[in-house]
Amino acid sequence: MTALRQLDHCLRDHVRTDVSLVVCVLLGALASAPLAATAGAQAATPAAQIAAPGLVPPTNPHAVGYADAARLLDQATFGATAADIARVQSLGIRGFIDAELATPATLYTGFAYVPATAPTDCQYHAATPTDASSLCARDEYGPFEVQRQFFMHAVSAPDQLRQRVAFALSQIFVVSSVEIYEAYGLANYQNLLLKDAFGNYRQLLEDVTLSPVMGHYLDMVRNDKTDAATGTTPNENYAREVLQLFSIGLYELNPDGSVRQDADGDPIATFDQDTIEGFAALFTGWAYPPRPSATPSFYAPVNFDGVMPAFAAHHESGSKLLLNGVLVPPGQTPAQDLAAGLDNIFHHPNVGPFIGKQLIQHLVTSNPSPAYVARIAAVFADDGSGVRGNLGAVVRAILTDREARGERPSSANVGHLRAPAQFIAGALRGLGGRTDGVFAASASSAMGQPIYSPETVFSFYPPSYQIPGSSLLAPEFGIENAATAFARANFVNTLIMDGGAKPNPTVPGSIGTTVDLSSYAGIADHRTMIDTLDRALLHGSLPRDAKDDVLFAVDAVTSTNPLAPVDVAAYLILTSAQYQVER
Repeated sequence: MTALRQLDHCLRDHVRTDVSLVVCVLLGALASAPLAATAGAQAATPAAQIAAPGLVPPTNPHAVGYADAARLLDQATFGATAADIARVQSLGIRGFIDAELATPATLYTGFAYVPATAPTDCQYHAATPTDASSLCARDEYGPFEVQRQFFMHAVSAPDQLRQRVAFALSQIFVVSSVEIYEAYGLANYQNLLLKDAFGNYRQLLEDVTLSPVMGHYLDMVRNDKTDAATGTTPNENYAREVLQLFSIGLYELNPDGSVRQDADGDPIATFDQDTIEGFAALFTGWAYPPRPSATPSFYAPVNFDGVMPAFAAHHESGSKLLLNGVLVPPGQTPAQDLAAGLDNIFHHPNVGPFIGKQLIQHLVTSNPSPAYVARIAAVFADDGSGVRGNLGAVVRAILTDREARGERPSSANVGHLRAPAQFIAGALRGLGGRTDGVFAASASSAMGQPIYSPETVFSFYPPSYQIPGSSLLAPEFGIENAATAFARANFVNTLIMDGGAKPNPTVPGSIGTTVDLSSYAGIADHRTMIDTLDRALLHGSLPRDAKDDVLFAVDAVTSTNPLAPVDVAAYLILTSAQYQVER
């Protein structure tokens, strides 16, 4: 019995309880998800292909098929819509991407400075969760408002590519509400990523480094010089993470992302403890920006508005050892040292393949070929006009590469599991849904991806995560388990079978989360209705046998409600293995 046909036993009897539906899903569609579709070792690519441009030939920029346009939107936005598919086909792939690169950022708004210690009238009380004090604490001292705005942007904002890339960057340059609980600080940092998403990596690295949000999260703020009398030594936290996670990684890489080895076959480390100590010393002397009209001070209270200022009296003045044996001379100002250190990182040959591969993984496929990584690293090194680190050019190259484009995936191994945020937003966008972000944010947390709230600086799942028992990279599967699989099906059940989530009376202007499937109910022929849903959600890629199974379940519906067959079809498609794995 096929996965979708198993679900018919629940649906035929009109079972509506979450657990009953989810059990069928786990036994069927999700349990049979084609893991190989997300990853897989690929044959080595000839050197000539690595060097060749990996872009779609520009001979006819407007000749874009429906499926390729929809696949592009799955990669470049939070989900394809009929209007955006028509836009891609009108502008062409390059034209669409260029238009997205030029679209201004939709920023997080409505946030203002609050002191780090909440006042007595802005604290949560379990006995009165909806009183003014509790709601103040929820909205100003937690991620709630930022998380729900994230989903409002993901579903409805016009700058879809920027939103998608900024979210990918937030999972590389990580901060978390676990430490940054003030909502305005979390919003400020995400706005930084939105503004820098298509700029230069060097500027992004500097802006992240001088952000008081990052300074607080990874201890660069008030990082003081050595003082033998007090036993103070420079804090190494940011120095370690900026190298390991934000720029070059632990081991030297070839341009195609493969690890370089020494004569004994061991990986070559990019840095050692001496290098970490050099950068830790270099990152001394920075503090929270002062509040308006306040006197700047190294000991200024927590403030996430603005850029960290430098205090030379607290900066380590000696020489510092950086990457590749570079020595920063003694006696420089904090700003001079910082510029030298960030330049040293920026020009390391690892940055292109290290950052490029992760962006490919977030946008297109878990297992890019070495040739794909090499082509993107080459664009990072030179965008065609002699500029290194042009992130807009890198994103364009990722999305127009031969391994990303086409009416069908370029190989059996292209694709990745839809991360919870993409899964939720994609379903809503594909079905023309509306959301105030409340239910969507809660559902994403249940699926293992609480937006902007990972437990550690390593984000929700590591880019190197492999499917157990295989060599297949599949980062998003790092948070896929029985509980999160149930949560995925429960989300679809609420959205489709229960009519969505009602407005939240504690949120001004709340509209809840809903989809309107009435237009599909007007399609009398069930197979045509299923084909139309398949086209909206899976760009027409659902296999014929899977469609037959959906039809079998739909034809068995006995309810006189004209939406009942549509609900069953939409539920089955959204919980199917084919939808879970975006290809």
